[in-house]
Amino acid sequence: MPSAILCYISAIDAMNRFIGRIAMYLIFVLIAVLLWSSVSKMFWNPTMWTLETAQFVMVAYFVLGGPYSIQMGSNVRMDLFYGDWSPKTKAWVDAFTIFFLLFYLGVLLYGGLVSMAYSLGYFGDEPFHFFLNLVVTFFTEGPEAAADKLGFLERSPTAWRPWLWPIKAVLCLGVLLMILQSLAEFFRDIGRLRGVLD
Repeated sequence: MPSAILCYISAIDAMNRFIGRIAMYLIFVLIAVLLWSSVSKMFWNPTMWTLETAQFVMVAYFVLGGPYSIQMGSNVRMDLFYGDWSPKTKAWVDAFTIFFLLFYLGVLLYGGLVSMAYSLGYFGDEPFHFFLNLVVTFFTEGPEAAADKLGFLERSPTAWRPWLWPIKAVLCLGVLLMILQSLAEFFRDIGRLRGVLD
């Protein structure tokens, strides 16, 4: 197996392990937000921000922890047959079924990018051109010029009305990390089939 692929596997594993280990502590942030929500409802006026903040933290926890879960093999799997298979048979099946996962994640990433472009005020049909133009403007003309390219920023329809682009950016980042980790798992399965990796 080429050394570039082995370097890719180890780099993606290290990156997603680091992000996943940090993301798993978001459960404590979620607990704190929900505890504050309960206490404030009992003793004071209920706060408007707690429910949506809890939802945003849960999305970040789930999406940023997903690649680490795939890496650790702790994702949900039907073990009716899979558990009894040999490691080589598992690698064959995983190497085949990963394409279904990659297709799903690709569609999810495209939808997330379209939705994020919409939340940044872009209502056209070319979200990739919008993001490319935004990045080029940011690096060539500065942040103020890039901010001028943004339209009406989408807000939540609730009473708190937070901007939605940050959580959509987290969703896109998490899906991209899952795609990278899925490719690393595919290469790892190929290495197992060739007897290079265990």
